[in-house]
Amino acid sequence: MTATLNLPEGLSFTLPKGLEATEPPEERGLARDEVRLLVAAETLTDRTFLDLPEVLEPGDLLVVNTSATLPAAVPADGGNLLVHLGTQLPGGLWLVELRQPAGAGSLPYFNGRSGQHLALPDGGGADLLAPYPIATGVPARLWYAALHVGEDLHLYLGRHGHPIRYGYARHAWPLAAYQTVYADEPGSAEMPSAGRPFSARVLDSLARHGIGIARLVLHTGVSSQEENEPPYPERYRVPATTADRVNAAKSSGRRVIAVGTTVARALESVADEAGRAHPGAGWTDLVITPQRGVRVISGILSGWHPPGASHLALLEAIAGPDLLARSYHHALSEGYRWHEFGDLHLVLP
Repeated sequence: MTATLNLPEGLSFTLPKGLEATEPPEERGLARDEVRLLVAAETLTDRTFLDLPEVLEPGDLLVVNTSATLPAAVPADGGNLLVHLGTQLPGGLWLVELRQPAGAGSLPYFNGRSGQHLALPDGGGADLLAPYPIATGVPARLWYAALHVGEDLHLYLGRHGHPIRYGYARHAWPLAAYQTVYADEPGSAEMPSAGRPFSARVLDSLARHGIGIARLVLHTGVSSQEENEPPYPERYRVPATTADRVNAAKSSGRRVIAVGTTVARALESVADEAGRAHPGAGWTDLVITPQRGVRVISGILSGWHPPGASHLALLEAIAGPDLLARSYHHALSEGYRWHEFGDLHLVLP
């Protein structure tokens, strides 16, 4: 996929360094469920995530992604490079990204070449087969690769990998900092971060308020796309029970709220033109834009995305351009924090 995205015209902004969340909220003296929450509906309302059950209505259905985060960054060539495992492909191949270590985080590396062998720890290896996309006329950032580790990959990553971190990370936080409380199936390169603020007390409160929780799996790839670059294929699975609950909620006039852009992508991948969800599994290459629109989602709970991110086009498809622009300008002026350890945005158009 080589097309670029038309991102919202009214959403041109520069993210100040001071609004980047460089550490988990727990390091700032907050519980994970005490981050800020901007509720974007007819008006914009500043809340905290603990208020989520009061903001929603009985009968609303939240759909969460239960994929767990892998320690998907593996040192290569004696630590001079990092291999970020993105998405596992059919036939056992992987999409990977090459990075250079930089403090606690990493920077892009564009000098890989087809046929290159990268030495991984403990006798493992990664062979770069071809760039992805195969022909773009620009230096390759992602690669089709074959991995050779000699054992179960999850065990290998548990010994030699660490969580993917970018340049804004202040320290090397442990894998536990990158997991949601309901994660139960390892497979994501990076945390489905919109779900990070959920806690046992929030889940209990949602149940008491009559708000449902349905589950699906989408194993996220790396989130380091260049500006205007569409997301690449990701593995997903939407169970029949979840599709049925989504359809029942819609039929009764209740809202279906995706917890994160990963959930939105998975649900919309199994939605037909009549707006009904179906069970399904596989790899989705769906790109949600305002032109395509959404079919089953009524709202979305999301983090805050950097300028040029493809997720902004998805959010505009749900929120519309005016509400999305007002939300982002408000978040910037009020000091909301960005990235996986940052604050949340609930869009209920």
